[in-house]
Amino acid sequence: MINCLIVDDAPVARDILGEYCKLLPRLYLTGSCADAFEAREKIQKMPVDLIFLDINMPILTGIELIKTLKNPPQVIFTTAYKEFATDAFDLGACDYLVKPFSLERFIIAIDRAVERIAPRDMLVESKPEVYQNNHLLIRSDGIINKVNFDQVLFLEASRNYTKVVTIQELFLSILSLSSIEKLLPNEIFSRVHRSFIVNRSKITSLQGNRIFTGKSEIPVSNNYKRFLFEDLGINAK
Repeated sequence: MINCLIVDDAPVARDILGEYCKLLPRLYLTGSCADAFEAREKIQKMPVDLIFLDINMPILTGIELIKTLKNPPQVIFTTAYKEFATDAFDLGACDYLVKPFSLERFIIAIDRAVERIAPRDMLVESKPEVYQNNHLLIRSDGIINKVNFDQVLFLEASRNYTKVVTIQELFLSILSLSSIEKLLPNEIFSRVHRSFIVNRSKITSLQGNRIFTGKSEIPVSNNYKRFLFEDLGINAK
């Protein structure tokens, strides 16, 4: 069952999405919100796997809402504006539906979301990525690769995929960064940006809002910097 939340300031749009959700048994609608602030409260209080999110809302837009969340759920943007698609996919959105959209197009978007929403029981069953003690099994280009944690430098969200960068090579996973994050041990990895997770043991230096690991430079957002410093045992004052 996928826990869904509708966020849209237009009552008609909320009603249509609600009716569409009822047609798909795997979807469980946990709530319907008229603005981003109400949505933030619900996300913080209950498990939400997927948000149907409008963009043009008063005070805080849908895109701004996602940027405020430390570990955002999967997102399907539902909007009347085509011009924000690039920004939406840069945030790792599952899909981008331009209103008015058909039920058929909605179902296609849900199928894409299901591929990326990966609770542990679903992962074990389908085995696209599985955590086993000290490694991940990552399905990439039809091959299941065993990737030891101590070989991973960092992970980067890349539109609808995730780059898993190791000491020797790069793997491209079909799962979102947030989905893979659930499989990574907190004692080894830290989220440092909405698009990056790093292996703390591979950090060679820090400079301002940048991390260096191997030959790569990784940005650190202010939202995650404090948590990174705590994980590293560094006094940020």
